[in-house]
Amino acid sequence: MNVRQLRELGQTTDAENECSGHLGMIYLSWHHTAASQRSSTASFQERWHQFAEREAEAVFHSSMLYEGLQWMQDDLFIHMRLPAGSQVQLEEWLLDFAHKHTEAWEQQFAQEWGSEKESLSIGKLHVGVAVVEVGAGLSDGLIWYEVMKKAILHGQSAGAMKRSLMRRALDRLIGERLIEPVYQPIVSLHSQGEIFGYEALARTADRTWFPGPMELFQFAEQEGLTYSLDRLAREKAIDGCIPLRQGQKLFINVMAQIMEDPDFSPGQTLSLLEQHRLSPHNVVFEITERSSIADFGSVKKVLEHYRSQGYQIAIDDVGAGYSSLQSIIELRPDYLKVDRSIIQNIDLDEMKEHILYTLIQLAAKMGIAIIAEGIEREEELAKVRELGVAYAQGYLLGRPAAFL
Repeated sequence: MNVRQLRELGQTTDAENECSGHLGMIYLSWHHTAASQRSSTASFQERWHQFAEREAEAVFHSSMLYEGLQWMQDDLFIHMRLPAGSQVQLEEWLLDFAHKHTEAWEQQFAQEWGSEKESLSIGKLHVGVAVVEVGAGLSDGLIWYEVMKKAILHGQSAGAMKRSLMRRALDRLIGERLIEPVYQPIVSLHSQGEIFGYEALARTADRTWFPGPMELFQFAEQEGLTYSLDRLAREKAIDGCIPLRQGQKLFINVMAQIMEDPDFSPGQTLSLLEQHRLSPHNVVFEITERSSIADFGSVKKVLEHYRSQGYQIAIDDVGAGYSSLQSIIELRPDYLKVDRSIIQNIDLDEMKEHILYTLIQLAAKMGIAIIAEGIEREEELAKVRELGVAYAQGYLLGRPAAFL
């Protein structure tokens, strides 16, 4: 939303809203590190005051929304008079507006100061925003107090502005179901390169805040939205999958920690499969451990329920991250997906070859099939085939793509 759209919002809602608009506030405060606290001088604060006032005036002075700025000791408050309308939309606009400018200010000021004090870490700029409705039964003094308090609370931690924008992007992604599935083939090495199945992977068109799925899921976990995002990705994977050939498998990523969530409902996946004329026998749940499993008992209970319906289980990233021998022993999967960190250049590294050979022997004793991930070179493919690996996956064999 730009300034013109803000004016239009105010015009369309004034007749329906008796309030006289909203008061917006941008709060800026330079927080010093422990190392630089002793070196925080009057000279620094004077330079910061001059810099902030200069940049704020340059950006805001021509805006009809700008009402001025105010210093409280070394904290700067920029006042904005916003129109009546949706407070959520106004807060979103102010977040975008403030982030666009203040992120550049922090870098610019640090560079200017650092040219004189190269060895000094001067800390981080904390930024917060707030919007409060004017005429909501509060006196002017209380309204000013309320909006300043909210802005300070929002800017208590470094990166609060960016985190708010990322959370907004995540909420929109989940609410509007903006994940798009792609599918990477898994090839049988014992059947002339025949496609054994496909791994469903989540992608997003907008990568402004989340460059890839790993960053997306990590942030969702921090925000307590792992279950919602995981469920959406699972539903999209099934929605986008054309009918598989007889015997082919669809590998769907499921975080192990999701199965410990009290809201987790295995029956939802079965219902969705039936809608698409798929069977649980087509599906392999690929267990990904982003953190260690706290309660193997509860995870095993859920997996037993899945198996009773016909699903199979794979453990992902074996040889890297949190995937461990305990997971293999406790969960007794049908497939082990060996991480690309083991497979990459395995033809040139005897230790990697030995690790894979050991995993193959263990898997054979437990009736588990091995899938080698991350195959990118013919030499890697030849080596894993020589060692007796059953299945392989990687860019050499096929890149992730949507079903057409």
